[in-house]
Amino acid sequence: MAFVVGGASAAVVPQQSTADIKERIAPVAQVRVAGAAPAAAASSGGARSGEAVYNKFCVACHSSGVLGAPKLNNAADWEPRLAQGMDTVLKHAIEGINAMPPKGTCNDCSDEEIQAAIDFMIAEI
Repeated sequence: MAFVVGGASAAVVPQQSTADIKERIAPVAQVRVAGAAPAAAASSGGARSGEAVYNKFCVACHSSGVLGAPKLNNAADWEPRLAQGMDTVLKHAIEGINAMPPKGTCNDCSDEEIQAAIDFMIAEI
């Protein structure tokens, strides 16, 4: 039996802080017993910018074009997608398409934050 340790990968994932990792793997729900007082809701502080969403969730794939992801401000990558119309691009980003998971792993992003991330990625085209 042979084991392969490590491996070659063309994708380089940017370093993330421990706080970012803890936030990404935090539970997405809480159990509440009937009659119990709800836990205090954390303040979201408002909508995140497209740049903030991109830098936290999108950069891992869209900076290098992993599995065909359109790269940041790369007209050749984005033009065929944008030709389908922004509504379709947004729909694909929200629902996922091909190798891209729904909302690109930003499960708590609003539709507006996803749109802002798209706008950021195509701003210089």
